[in-house]
Amino acid sequence: MSLPVVLAGARGHGRSHLLNIRRLEQNGLVRLAGVCELNPLSPAELAGFDAPEQSADLGELLERTGARIAVICTPIHTHTDLALTAAAQGVHTLLEKPTTASYPEFERLLAGLDKSGTACQIGFQSLGSHAVDAIRELVLDGAIGRLRGIGAAGAWVRDEAYHRRVPWAGRRSLDGRDVVDGVLTNPLAHAVATALRLDGGDLAGDVSGIELEQYRANDIEADDTSCLRLRTARSTRITVAVTLCAERNTEPYVMVHGTEGRVTFWYKQDRVLVERAGRGPAETVYGRTDLLENLVAHLEEGAELVVPAYRTGAFMRILEAVRTGPSPARLPADAWYGAEGDNGPRRIVRGVDALVAESAETLATFAELGADWAVPQTAPPAASSAASASASAAPSADTKILRLAGRAVADYVHRPRLPATLSPRPYLHPVRTLGGVVVTELRPADHAHHLGVSMAVPDVAGVNFWGGRTYVRDQGPVALDNHGVQQHTGWLAPDPDGCAQALSWTREGRELLTEQRRIRTYALSAGAWALDITSTLTNVSGAGLSFGSPATNGRPGAGYGGFFWRAPKEGAADPRPEVFSATATGEDAVHGSTAEWLALAGQGWTLVFAGGDEETRRDPWFVRTGQYPGVGSSLAWERRLPLAEGAALSRRIVTVVADGRLDRPAAAALVALAREAAPS
Repeated sequence: MSLPVVLAGARGHGRSHLLNIRRLEQNGLVRLAGVCELNPLSPAELAGFDAPEQSADLGELLERTGARIAVICTPIHTHTDLALTAAAQGVHTLLEKPTTASYPEFERLLAGLDKSGTACQIGFQSLGSHAVDAIRELVLDGAIGRLRGIGAAGAWVRDEAYHRRVPWAGRRSLDGRDVVDGVLTNPLAHAVATALRLDGGDLAGDVSGIELEQYRANDIEADDTSCLRLRTARSTRITVAVTLCAERNTEPYVMVHGTEGRVTFWYKQDRVLVERAGRGPAETVYGRTDLLENLVAHLEEGAELVVPAYRTGAFMRILEAVRTGPSPARLPADAWYGAEGDNGPRRIVRGVDALVAESAETLATFAELGADWAVPQTAPPAASSAASASASAAPSADTKILRLAGRAVADYVHRPRLPATLSPRPYLHPVRTLGGVVVTELRPADHAHHLGVSMAVPDVAGVNFWGGRTYVRDQGPVALDNHGVQQHTGWLAPDPDGCAQALSWTREGRELLTEQRRIRTYALSAGAWALDITSTLTNVSGAGLSFGSPATNGRPGAGYGGFFWRAPKEGAADPRPEVFSATATGEDAVHGSTAEWLALAGQGWTLVFAGGDEETRRDPWFVRTGQYPGVGSSLAWERRLPLAEGAALSRRIVTVVADGRLDRPAAAALVALAREAAPS
């Protein structure tokens, strides 16, 4: 016997529900008993149906028709009240996504459903795909190795009229009621929900560490271009990057990354591509369970609901973070351009199609991928062209500004937001001369894991704290899932000339080292200042460990690891930076030496590096000027450096940051001055 159904909201997206009800009616499963619309549907709109009842009052219509199911496809801010109206009459619901417009409303809905004992299925159609269970089985069976993370991407084209189609479109609130109609929470919400379900982290308590980057190119309140990152209860990192301002409409997808392969799921097409080591790619198109059909089977046969309301709890936590977070940032005028769409003008964010895809590939956010509009930029005065391209993010709670006489000379990002493959760690960037020239580079194209000035070690007991690939003996550089992270754990005693910080060096929750890091700045002359960094590392792993480098693993001359300064590349027509010490000149002569100091001189700037204590001065220098400009002090030049359990090692580097291209006598004089001026 067919179940009587009332449809609330039969126009707009509701037309798809009307067509589906017609299909199921023809199959004898349901009967359209009523339509709830402010303006009644015409006979043409109801073609193929047997004159259902119509009313603008859902409660009255449900009572009059004796409906068993209400399909609710109405504005977001009406979901809770209408679903509870149905529940109060014992009517089960298929409720369009998003579930509700706020988390408190979600809790109110769950309480009402529990009281009435009615079922509520949420309209995340993608979760009805049989591909979801198939992918979960692949992951659980280890087909792609250990799960590394999940990325989702959605790049859609929507014209300006899309945001004017109804009064609540593109609104965060309307007449004092929450709406939250942004790209993450409504049009491309399936990307979020599907990623959560693939991980099995879709309950309210399954998500933590929600990070949001939200922007708008259109004249709306809500976001039209956004990136989300979170962690689930299984410690899975999930990143979702979506836009309604794409150059081209593409099929949204979710990409599941493993240590030995990956799975890509185009969720609107039920299409799955499996790529894994040692096998050719395999593509499969799966079937799908219709959500209304599943609700009928639940009521008639006791089938399990595919998307019961409580299983959208994690999604609702994300919606709540969007609702209560800052309003999306308006993109600057040069970040987008206008074009004619099929139905009128539209706005296109420059480069966003590639950016969305790269986020799903790397699990990085827009800001981490270097989108110049993703983070407000500060341009230092009198900066060179290379320096301008390396300008840093505006100050935030994760950044400490180091100053001399009130002038900002360096930004210290102590809690960076970086993909795991870069071995996240605190870094200094930009570092500036007193004249404003930036002398660091962040995530350059040649080595994306170079992060200004940082403590970076490629091998601590096999864990990569350098970023990028790992050099494996007899194989060369290999992409391994062995990256660690340096986590800020607190500030130590206040320091008016810099900062003192506690850090934890960890890998997947296991702590290997603790660090006390002190950074100080002090003036030397009208054109030079000193950056003084001391790092003390203590082995807390519970066993002995050692520090290594590509050189100790079989790559001669690549003994990098420890303090490392990536300087900016200059123009192709400019001469390469010159490197020299007190007794030698050039990369070949200085690389690997234990010189008292060495200088790197570029166009309009010079850096002079010196060991701040006897132990540090015994470490060889790692130098590059040909491939890129960079200088480091090596902990493990030819042999691994052991560190017993509970033991500590300390290194101190003092760097003179000077305007102009210094010669050898001037560099030596500034090093001597820095040693005299250095605080004890």
